[in-house]
Amino acid sequence: MRLNIFDTISFVSLFLVIVLLPFFFLPFTNIPIETSKGSLLVVGLAVCIIGWGLARFLDGKISFPRSFSLLGGGGVVLAFFLSAFFSEASQVSFFGTMFDISTFSFILGGFLLMLMSSIILGDPKKAKIVLFGSILSSVIVLIFQIVHLFIPEILSLGVLAGKTDNVLGSWNALGIFAGFSGLMSLLVVEFFSTTRLEKFILQALTMLSIIVVAMVNFQFVWELLGVFALIIFVYKVSLSSKEKETADGASASLRKTHFPVFSFIIIMITLLFFISGDFIGGILPNRLGIQNNEIGPSFSATVEVTKSVLKENPVLGIGSNKFEQAWAMYKPMSFNITNFWDVYFSFGSGLLPTLASTTGGLGILTFLIFSILFIISGIKSIFSSVKNGANWETMAFFVLSFYLFVSSFFYSGGAVIFLLALAFAGVFIGLSSASHPKGKIFISYLNDHRKSFLLMLFIILIILTSAAVSFKYIERLVSVSYFNRAITASTLEVAEASIGKALKLFENDLYLRTYAQIYLIKLNSLAAKDVATLSDADKALLQSSLDQAVNGAQLATAYNKANYLNFQMLGSVYQKLVLLGVKDAYGKAIEAYTTASNLNPNNPGLKLDLANVSIASQKIKEAKDYAKTALLLKPDYIDALIVLSQIATSESDNALALTYAQKALSISPANTNLIKYVDSFKNVNVIPAPTTKNLTPTKKP
Repeated sequence: MRLNIFDTISFVSLFLVIVLLPFFFLPFTNIPIETSKGSLLVVGLAVCIIGWGLARFLDGKISFPRSFSLLGGGGVVLAFFLSAFFSEASQVSFFGTMFDISTFSFILGGFLLMLMSSIILGDPKKAKIVLFGSILSSVIVLIFQIVHLFIPEILSLGVLAGKTDNVLGSWNALGIFAGFSGLMSLLVVEFFSTTRLEKFILQALTMLSIIVVAMVNFQFVWELLGVFALIIFVYKVSLSSKEKETADGASASLRKTHFPVFSFIIIMITLLFFISGDFIGGILPNRLGIQNNEIGPSFSATVEVTKSVLKENPVLGIGSNKFEQAWAMYKPMSFNITNFWDVYFSFGSGLLPTLASTTGGLGILTFLIFSILFIISGIKSIFSSVKNGANWETMAFFVLSFYLFVSSFFYSGGAVIFLLALAFAGVFIGLSSASHPKGKIFISYLNDHRKSFLLMLFIILIILTSAAVSFKYIERLVSVSYFNRAITASTLEVAEASIGKALKLFENDLYLRTYAQIYLIKLNSLAAKDVATLSDADKALLQSSLDQAVNGAQLATAYNKANYLNFQMLGSVYQKLVLLGVKDAYGKAIEAYTTASNLNPNNPGLKLDLANVSIASQKIKEAKDYAKTALLLKPDYIDALIVLSQIATSESDNALALTYAQKALSISPANTNLIKYVDSFKNVNVIPAPTTKNLTPTKKP
């Protein structure tokens, strides 16, 4: 009885993780959606593993699929562990800021989800429950998002602000999920035994999915959905042909082989939207007032960064969860002529290329091995279904997981898409293994005392580790709420208290930079007052704020020495001290900004930071050199042109100052502040030295 209870707990918790993932989030908590989904994964997996462990503790039997795909997945986890272990900032690679999607801990959690799905859900009845539960989950997501488009204020729930904000993460990720939902319903319609009413409902859900895909109008989804619908259509037709050929005369007259009309309709719809482009595809988004402005590196740019990483660290890469740092170090110069020259990209063209790009040759090799083994086993399963009439659940879970893996290769769709791919792959592995006589490995240990002791100890350690990890994760989850409260606080007092609580729960460089920024703002507010009017208490507070800002920035650089943002923050703190006349601050500011620039060599903004701190220290020659270097990296950099104009003005070279100003105006002719500045050269003999604070800088995302 107790055994059944623990097995039921394990199944229910795993079922809830898979089904709730698409729409789960914590409303009104200041916790990002993907972080909320991470909490569901960690807690749900912990309960599942504990329940499974207790059940195995009682019955003395362990069974798991005999699968090369699982071994390939274990190889991926091992590659991520080694890459994280030998990384310069291993804490960033192991966990990140908050269970980041490219960390070792996330990859471990994802492949544990695949493993537990293969063990627990490898039964056709359980698999069918998960499949129909996922269909119901997709209905909730699609209907909620459609309604949210019309009343976003009411359904914001403290998290979803704009029209395109959704429970999947990005707007394009919603399109991929809608395609997945349509494909899931289409598979059930074409291959599963259903009543006429059930078939009608599933067809309606497929059309609802098509509507959401049209709302998103992500061209890649039309391509992917069309290709998979075509595969289903051809597969269905081939099955019908086989049935006709193998049936005898009597049964052939009784058997009805239906032409897959519905699949053919879906193919025609996707083809229409794919060929027409925005002519038809843009109708629905335009009517609904939807603007989708997602940006990211191209596949070629991602490959270029990966090649540079492999040259420096061919085996293990720079460490998992460090694509941002790889991008900063090796980004193509061509990005400097775009509006996204200063964007710190966390992902490349797709999730899988991003994961492989930072883990070196070993990571790329293990991903390739896992993918090849998974595809081979899936193809064998599909042909086995044709030959032996195997259950359709196996084929369906392979097709659905393959759809999600392909999506993850070409697009960074976030945690849900990747986790569902792994979960469905796990169910497929369990089902395909169960269909073979020797598809599972059984271990019985109650009759052997030595084996019993070791395996029981192992199970207990797994249970204790799962519980400890979930408790630690919840602690860090609370820190996210305090952090978001700090960055949205309306007063410095609230921000200061909130970031302090966040750091007590979990110390990382993002929190430390925010801590330094808060005290830098506090320092600025105190420094703006007349020094003569400052009381002793104010002076003590000024010194304390100065020390806290420096300390926070220094701790951030110590936490991760490869993140240029940490050194940029430290440089900005010392730059403020230069303005306050603090001794030796100039040299420290230059050192910090130089380190940041070395970590992000093609960023012109860092060169301009060096120019500005040099101006503050009256190092005009150095400032001019830094500003010119910034202009070489980005010829249309308005802020650099204005700094050079200021320097020319200070040197009484009005003609050169005007030249720089006019060039800046030619880049942004509608900028009213630039127009006034250029006009000032015509009206006065002594040209004022404007500051960039009075000008509108180039637009940054």
